[in-house]
Amino acid sequence: MAMIISEALENGLTVAIEEQPWNPGVSMVLLVPVGAVSDPLERQGSASMLETWLWKGAGGRDARAFADALDALGVRRSSGTGVEYTVFAASLLPESLAEVLELYADLVMRPLLPEEAFESVRALALQEIVAIKDQPPRKLMRRLRREVFASPHGQPVEGVEETVRAMSAADVYEEYRRRYGGRGSVLALAGGVAANTVLTMVRELFASWSGGSPQAPQVKLSPMHSFHEQQQTEQVQIGLFFKDVPPGHYDFYAARLAAEILSGGFSSRLFSEIREKRSLVYSVSATPGSLKGFGYLSAYASTMPERASETLTALRDEIARLSDGVSREELDRAKISIRSDLVLSGESSHARAAALARDIYILGYARTLEDLEAEVVDVTLERINLFLRNHPYDRPWTGTLGPVEVV
Repeated sequence: MAMIISEALENGLTVAIEEQPWNPGVSMVLLVPVGAVSDPLERQGSASMLETWLWKGAGGRDARAFADALDALGVRRSSGTGVEYTVFAASLLPESLAEVLELYADLVMRPLLPEEAFESVRALALQEIVAIKDQPPRKLMRRLRREVFASPHGQPVEGVEETVRAMSAADVYEEYRRRYGGRGSVLALAGGVAANTVLTMVRELFASWSGGSPQAPQVKLSPMHSFHEQQQTEQVQIGLFFKDVPPGHYDFYAARLAAEILSGGFSSRLFSEIREKRSLVYSVSATPGSLKGFGYLSAYASTMPERASETLTALRDEIARLSDGVSREELDRAKISIRSDLVLSGESSHARAAALARDIYILGYARTLEDLEAEVVDVTLERINLFLRNHPYDRPWTGTLGPVEVV
């Protein structure tokens, strides 16, 4: 069983290491609590723009020199911004860890943020916003989030065209100074490294990282309602959003297993009932999600305009039917699927580092794979059916996009 060692530095940075002696590599994920939820209203999109801008040079190296330094160490890297946080990830050989940690410390603590590169950052952000207009499913689900949340959790990660065009380099630099810091950030590593050695490196490199993002606001929801967005498309897009139990809740994995029964592959209820038996849609799915202190289930379908009303009714009814209970066969199949995903994620040091970082951000502590598997196994048929009776998925926010209104 892999061991997890964690430590909170005085500056508020939490470090977590999962030792995997059998693993010849190591992955790390630096999670910084800077996301769309902490973007000021007039600076929506600034967190995402910052993530792009940071890679334009750091620690005295310009963008090319910084990239060359990472390439010379064989680093496979990525980054991304979401609703609540930005992550910077790297996979590498253990013998390169000290140098890579130093480069990532430069990235978040000593970025150049060159003003001459800012217009290219803005151009990329605007391209992302424009591209959404040509992606009806994404456009609908983006709008649905805005309709559901009364808090900034509904703000789009990529921002809106008006704010992205209006922000100056000085505005976005101010957001870096205000929000980037050790407080609330998480550095998680998994792989063939010794925790004590890693902790010594991290203390030396990150102890002086001061400041941090203000605490994120609590989730607030709008009253449940429906909306339609008119657009001349070949198909009608349908989206539903249900409030669910939050991470850490006793029934969290009962809810996850229910979502797997609903939409986990070709034998799932939505696929077999709505697509295969009734041929209403080509694409249908239900996806669980979570934020700090909040859980949800979203559902999506696309269909021809003449079948949109029937599809919406069928989608709502099939999800609501969960309250009638699930069979032992369905539960066993869902457990095998989720446990398989857990086992496969254990083979990936990147997946484990990402899971550790998210656990600490969301829950305040990290869980081993064995902990997670035990939570899944502990869900009995009686328990999941009691949960589904007491927690019916029958009151969604509903959105549609297309040439006909069906809500």
